[in-house]
Order: sequence, then structure tokens, then C-alpha cells
Amino acid sequence: MIDYSEIIFRLVSAVLVGCAIGLDRNLHGKPTGIKTLGLVALGASLVTMASMDFAFSHGAYDSAAVSRTIQGIITGIGFLGAGVIIHDHTTEKVRGLTTAASIWVTAALGIVCGMGSWQIAGVAAVIVLLLFVLGRPLERMLHRQWLSKTDEERADISGHEE
Repeated sequence: MIDYSEIIFRLVSAVLVGCAIGLDRNLHGKPTGIKTLGLVALGASLVTMASMDFAFSHGAYDSAAVSRTIQGIITGIGFLGAGVIIHDHTTEKVRGLTTAASIWVTAALGIVCGMGSWQIAGVAAVIVLLLFVLGRPLERMLHRQWLSKTDEERADISGHEE
């Protein structure tokens, strides 16, 4: 018997996690946002549950099928993430890596929500959001400290001359 309330709960939870990550990306003007990452998490959750035949008790589904499904999701999401990575040949800078990583981790969170592993999903979502909030200022501070050093100091730290 299919437990539709559990299915709805898992899908909505995945969407909420995806939307929370997407909100940060959207607020910082990145190409993915609430809708995109909400859909990524929803799709990953739905496909994961489908591979479980919507049977949530342990042993009621083929764990090998779930494993293959997870592998497929992660591979497929890699193509979506690759679409946001841009290499600017004039400046030799690569952009979009954090956005691609956010798509990947959002899919992983969708998988975990689909499996019903709530503590893991909660902890991972908090870590992702902390990385977005704290990572940016930390990177700026470290970058300023690095640039304030002379070329000789940087060469000493990195162990070779530039």
C-alpha cells in the first residue's frame, strides 16, 4: 500500500531544502535560484522514491536498484552542472564552479530526502547554508591577506619562486 502522506512529505521536504539553497544563489545573482534548485531536489527525491517502488520500510525495496538510481542521478546532474561552468578565455578565469557544486549537493540532498534520512538531510543542509554564509567572507579575508604579501613572501609560503 502506498503511503501518499509520506510521499508528499518527502517531496515537499526536498523542495524546501532545494529552495533554501536556491535562495542564497538567487540573492547573489547566480544563474540558479529557488525554482531551479527546488526542481533539482524534487526530481532527485522523486526518482529515488520511484526506485524504491514507493515502499519505505527497510527490505521492501531492492537496494541495488536504489544504488543504480543514485548513480544515474549524480551522473545526470553532472551534465546540468557543467552547463553553468564558463571559462573566460580573455581573463583565463573560470566561473560557475560553486553554482555547479550547489546543483550537485542539492541533488544529493534530494536523494537523502527521498530516502527519508531526515537527520542527515538536516545536518547537510545546515552545513551547505553555513558554507554559503561564512565561506564568502572567509575567502575574501584570506584573499586580501594573500594579496597584501610581497611576491617573495608568497613564494616562501608556496615553497617555490614565481
